[in-house]
Amino acid sequence: MKQIQFQLQQTNTLSDYDTLILPVFEQGNTTELGQQFHLETLTADLVKAGDFSGKPAEVQMLLQHPDSPCTRLLLVGMGSAKTLSNKNYLDSLNAAAKALDNSGAQRVLNGLIDVFPAQNDQAWAIYQNTLMIQRSLYDYEHESRNKAELKNPKLAQITFNVAASEALKSQLEQAQATALGMALTQDLANMPSNFCTPSYLAETAVELGDQYGFDVNILDSEEMIEMGMGAFMAVAQGSHTPPKMICLAYHGADPTEAPIALVGKGVTFDTGGISIKPGDAMDEMKYDMGGAATVLGVFKALGQLKPKLNVVAVIPATENMPAGNAIKPGDVVTSLSGQTIEILNTDAEGRLILCDALTYAQQTYKPCKIIDMATLTGACIIALGHEMSALLGNHQPLIADLLSSGLRTYDRFWQMPLSEEYDEQLKSNFANMANIGGRPAGTITAAQFLARFTESVHWAHLDIAGTAWISGKSKGATGRPVPALVDYLLRQQ
Repeated sequence: MKQIQFQLQQTNTLSDYDTLILPVFEQGNTTELGQQFHLETLTADLVKAGDFSGKPAEVQMLLQHPDSPCTRLLLVGMGSAKTLSNKNYLDSLNAAAKALDNSGAQRVLNGLIDVFPAQNDQAWAIYQNTLMIQRSLYDYEHESRNKAELKNPKLAQITFNVAASEALKSQLEQAQATALGMALTQDLANMPSNFCTPSYLAETAVELGDQYGFDVNILDSEEMIEMGMGAFMAVAQGSHTPPKMICLAYHGADPTEAPIALVGKGVTFDTGGISIKPGDAMDEMKYDMGGAATVLGVFKALGQLKPKLNVVAVIPATENMPAGNAIKPGDVVTSLSGQTIEILNTDAEGRLILCDALTYAQQTYKPCKIIDMATLTGACIIALGHEMSALLGNHQPLIADLLSSGLRTYDRFWQMPLSEEYDEQLKSNFANMANIGGRPAGTITAAQFLARFTESVHWAHLDIAGTAWISGKSKGATGRPVPALVDYLLRQQ
């Protein structure tokens, strides 16, 4: 993805720019920037004439207008200044980014940072503008696509009309690094599963290690069998594609400082195994490695930003396939922790690979905290839809910090409960636990299962089944929850 040059610079002239982006409110009012360049009469007249309403997400590009001080004037409706919400602001910003992407704009002065919802500030506006405009240049590039269809972005430079400060500069840098990390996450998740295999994910980790200096260690099936990862290998055994346990380590702080561990589910294609899924939309099960893709995207952002903390990643990567040697309902397996699990449904495979990864992360890296992320349960989509990811865990301060980062970045989470009562649904007559707890509270019982493997460490679980990708005409990976996780990690320095 092409990187835009973003800069913070106050200016009294538009001679260096070919495009000005100007916010406009419902009555045609604009900001001091519009008044500085004598555009308030133009915007008011457009609204009065009915040619522009100023409603949120309405945009209008004016070319070579006699009242415009530069080649292009992009008017962006913001609605009412008093009631401007985060959603309306971001909808307007998204519309502006699309308009830029479909124009010949190259050097832009962006006045949208002078407007923001009452609960936020200009630093938030700079973060969101940088993130969304950089993200707007994303295009899925792969050999399966006709290259004639790919974007050819002209946009090169965005200037925010504000004096530079370290605080604002850090927001800008965080947003752009986040956008680049999201692009990697989207690329991996969008890729067909016959290309994005566990081995490909491992190769991507090695490339990141070479580029940014991460320590990388890849475990193969023989090593995992020898270690006793019976839960992970039970899922992997039905596939001809070899599984991988992908481990990365970023060292940005004192080596004695315990790291934060990120664990991401990496099922590169999920048929459901013997408990096979229905055929409708099964192609979207290539997105079942969204957790793994998120972790790699976060690490790309860490490589760009180089924060002063230690972070490790553990990614269990495999396919879940039906075969003569595949795990069957009723089988019992022994996890790396020594706990036994009765397999009641082979389509509840994510928790099986995660439980061994969680145990391995604790045994190997001795982390102070673990955050896992997984496209884990369809029940999460029923509960929360596609707007927020579910958040559960055993340490409320960790939960609170993640919730705050989700709100700051608008990559939001919603906390769901854990409680011993839900353990009743995981009881088994033949093992320490079953791998499913039935239809009621499916997201909670999945997390309750993982909680049995994280009792001695502060732990949070993100169920991103509803937010990692979108379906329908605009099908594709979203890059979430990279923004919230990057923000969270930076605030742990």
